[in-house]
Amino acid sequence: MSGSKRVAVVTGSNKGIGYAIVRGLCKQFDGDVYLTARNEELGLKSVEELKKEGCSAKFHQLDITKLDSINKLKTFLQDTYGGLDILVNNAGMAYKQASTAPFSEQAEVTIRTNFTGTLDVCEALFPLLRPHARVVNVSSFVSQYALKKCSIDLQKKLVDIPHISMSELKTMLGQFVDSAKKGTTEKLGWPQSAYGVSKVGVTVMSLIQQRELLKDAKPDIVVNACCPGYVDTDMSSHKGTKTIDQGADTPLYLALLPPNTASPKGVFVSDRKIGKWEITK
Repeated sequence: MSGSKRVAVVTGSNKGIGYAIVRGLCKQFDGDVYLTARNEELGLKSVEELKKEGCSAKFHQLDITKLDSINKLKTFLQDTYGGLDILVNNAGMAYKQASTAPFSEQAEVTIRTNFTGTLDVCEALFPLLRPHARVVNVSSFVSQYALKKCSIDLQKKLVDIPHISMSELKTMLGQFVDSAKKGTTEKLGWPQSAYGVSKVGVTVMSLIQQRELLKDAKPDIVVNACCPGYVDTDMSSHKGTKTIDQGADTPLYLALLPPNTASPKGVFVSDRKIGKWEITK
């Protein structure tokens, strides 16, 4: 075990913003950088593409919706490095606007991937975080829009970061999925946006995580949520206005925050600026 060697992991990084984050870390981070993907063939192909640019990323398979896959990565990191220094939770999905999938299905699959999958990765890998580790949870400006469309009662709960617990947040998103199946989403105060609500979950999750990590004996572990912007990727059907490298700028900035950073810390960041997370009605 080379416990002294630093290591970074980027989830969902064989293409798009995640790929650009890996490329940036290869150039700026003093340690090993792991590109992860569900599909091993696609992941290894991306590693080879990076090699052509002089970037020596490593590969590890990871499907954030499968606990056995997450635990294999955890065991590998523990045995090989004895810890983790940078975790960028980039993996996620969104249904296309033209999708004919019922809203109930969209809600269940999107929450399971973007929120539950990301949280499962965090719960498995956070015990490995070393002092001065950095965690970046890729959310979206859509989370701010979705929050605005929530009822006042829901907004009050979702912005009460000093008091909302992770279990309460999980229960709330579970209720959103149930309401999508029953057709009562709007009645319960939720917007009709599975992606938006999933990213509300990611943002609030991040703020709770920082609050809890302040109690950790290991110093200076920083968690932030961020919006990469509207990026030209498969997820945006290539309608985004930013390049993948422009989209990677804020996640990279947060992943590489210097030791003992006081701010940004436990906040939502867009274009390197702290965004608002508050009641808007």
